[in-house]
Amino acid sequence: MTKTSPRAETRRPVGVRPPAPGPALTSVPPLTAVAGEPLTAVQRSGALPPDTAPVRVGAFLLSAQFPGQSHGEALERTVRTAVEAERAGLDSVWLAEHHFVPYGVCPDAATLAALLLGRTRRIGIGTAVSVLSNRHPVALGEQAALLHLTSGGRFTLGVGRGGPWIDLEVFGSGVAAFETGFPERLDLLLRWLRGSRVGADGPQFAFPEVAVVPQATEQLRRPGLGSWLGLGEPTGPVRFPRQRQDTDALGEELTTAGRPVAGPPVVVACTSPGGVKLAAERGLPMLLGMHSGDDDKLRMLELYRTAWLAAGRSEEQLRRVTRQHVAAGVAQVDDRTSTARATLLSAMPGWFEYGLGAHRTVDGRERKMRDPHQYTELLCDLHPVGTPRQCADRLLATAERTGIRRFALLAEGSGDREATLHNIARLGSEVLPQLS
Repeated sequence: MTKTSPRAETRRPVGVRPPAPGPALTSVPPLTAVAGEPLTAVQRSGALPPDTAPVRVGAFLLSAQFPGQSHGEALERTVRTAVEAERAGLDSVWLAEHHFVPYGVCPDAATLAALLLGRTRRIGIGTAVSVLSNRHPVALGEQAALLHLTSGGRFTLGVGRGGPWIDLEVFGSGVAAFETGFPERLDLLLRWLRGSRVGADGPQFAFPEVAVVPQATEQLRRPGLGSWLGLGEPTGPVRFPRQRQDTDALGEELTTAGRPVAGPPVVVACTSPGGVKLAAERGLPMLLGMHSGDDDKLRMLELYRTAWLAAGRSEEQLRRVTRQHVAAGVAQVDDRTSTARATLLSAMPGWFEYGLGAHRTVDGRERKMRDPHQYTELLCDLHPVGTPRQCADRLLATAERTGIRRFALLAEGSGDREATLHNIARLGSEVLPQLS
């Protein structure tokens, strides 16, 4: 490990290494950022210095059905893992939703979030993501408000436009909802979550003004300290939360005046320049995908900054929202790096081929699938896979280089329930302490 001087160690966490170079995978074109090089001080003016906010680690759960497993086994592993994540001291749990494919067998992330909010006491639960192209924005807004109010603010709504899958035909929204309809759907959702009466007169949704019930903007009724810590609950003691504080928000949408917006936090999955621009214009944090390396993240952040400032918001507001962006990744902790990689390389390629290969497009358009083994190798290169110290170094390096402080890490890559629970426990006991 490269040694640093005592003076340097006071400026950044011990053990931070520069990230290994990796291929750029997103379609975002380079702007002023150059691949393989950090942004200049002016370019990075929207990113917080690395010592001003903690690195917050959450678990990303797809409810993956590995070959040979039943749907119930995959879902039970998700529930058990979420409960273990709280015990391990993680900051949050993020739930994915998919339809008609074994890649993930949870069809409604908000419904599963409701169950997990009832099984836990202090950890944040978010969707990553609820697919807005398949859902009526008002129906999803009602769910989000319900979970926000009844959980004391522990719910975060992550939304995305999904893909051009057969889901669009089954649920009747059509391919236009995916290709051009996302902005209207997002705006209607936000108006519902932030208002008291809402009507619509758009190409996709038109209805007279109605009352918003329940109103997500009402003041939250937060639990007392004993309930928050899980004291006296039949599930037993819960480790004192090392990361999340009761007053934390899992996302921070800002008004144009820079004030936090009431209601559940909303984050937007961004995989294209259009998605980044939309999130910035609405003042919403981004959720970046597993395939994004640090260079890709930097380009997305620069795109976001450009759109943010063009919308009339300030650099100071940008700093506040930058700390709320979420980066998805993979995590596998082991005593040896070779063993951690071997665990994922033995399980994930089969799951990718079995799960992603089941996708059907809505209109028969051609789709190309990544080589499952090469994709797994890439994920091992980009994300915290290895010893506890290497995992911590990887997270700190990304945080220092990009300013992103929140991570949603896929911990179920082994495909085995007990191995997944053990992986979560090690993240909490051996990796989190090194991120302080």
